[in-house]
Amino acid sequence: LVSNEVSAISAGTERACLLDLPNLGDSPPCDFPKVTGYSGVGRVVDTGKQINSVQPGDRVLTHWGSGHSNYNYITEANLLKIEDDSLPSKHAVFAVIAGFSLNGLRKTRFEIGESATVIGLGILGLFSVALCRIAGATPVIASDLSHARRETALALGADHALDPTARDYIDRVKSISRGGVNATIEVSGQSIALQQALNFAAPFGRISLLGCTRVSDSSIDYYQQVHRPGIEIIGAHTNARPKKESRPHSWTWKDDASALLRFMSDGRLDMTKIFTTAYSPEAAVSIYQKLADAPNDFPVGTVFDWKQTAS
Repeated sequence: LVSNEVSAISAGTERACLLDLPNLGDSPPCDFPKVTGYSGVGRVVDTGKQINSVQPGDRVLTHWGSGHSNYNYITEANLLKIEDDSLPSKHAVFAVIAGFSLNGLRKTRFEIGESATVIGLGILGLFSVALCRIAGATPVIASDLSHARRETALALGADHALDPTARDYIDRVKSISRGGVNATIEVSGQSIALQQALNFAAPFGRISLLGCTRVSDSSIDYYQQVHRPGIEIIGAHTNARPKKESRPHSWTWKDDASALLRFMSDGRLDMTKIFTTAYSPEAAVSIYQKLADAPNDFPVGTVFDWKQTAS
């Protein structure tokens, strides 16, 4: 049993739940109510007798569980003790979400010195940009419709941040990447973005599909754009990872989260550029209304602060 301090808002997934969009895992259409939120940080209140990894009072990161709530009843497999007492909970809580981005990067089998591009600069995309920089990508190319998010990507280490609607977008990406991109992390979930990625991929390039696609589209010439140039399109959903033991290019969520917490602690991952706002859970109705109506203007790096509740 964990008493939550904060829980992270995963804007893309939670908006899809609110609007009952397609491809929500095993959830059938029109299945309400839905539970939103899957990442929290809090203190262990009590444990079962056979729990050995944590004890009451420990601060922990939780994955799945009860969603946005002041208490989280969760299995030992879905929590991780936070070792660095100085790391703010409002930063540590994003280690689960950032783990999705790290999983997406690992899936490309990226090597130091290769070019990388990140398409879509919501929170998953911004973490992907920072991690490409940490991993030694050169250049790191980011793209998004939002000027503000492109600026944030530059602050997180992108060498270039482009508007994908620009007429010369594909040519610019090819030029910047020395003829084609080696590793692409596609986070927007839009079919047009995958088409663009295929058009600027280098021979034998890898494209990691990190964003959840809500609408399918078959307007890809698989012979010319995939088969002939040897392009790999890789599914990078968080469930497509090992449950117990990590292996090269495919780590468990706990191992990824541990690495990310260390990156936050040593300053390689600057969370001050990603964390935006802490909201009271009592403001959830207005917050979710804003997310539903204006997703592109919704701030990245937002949390519910459970200390702000009246009870």
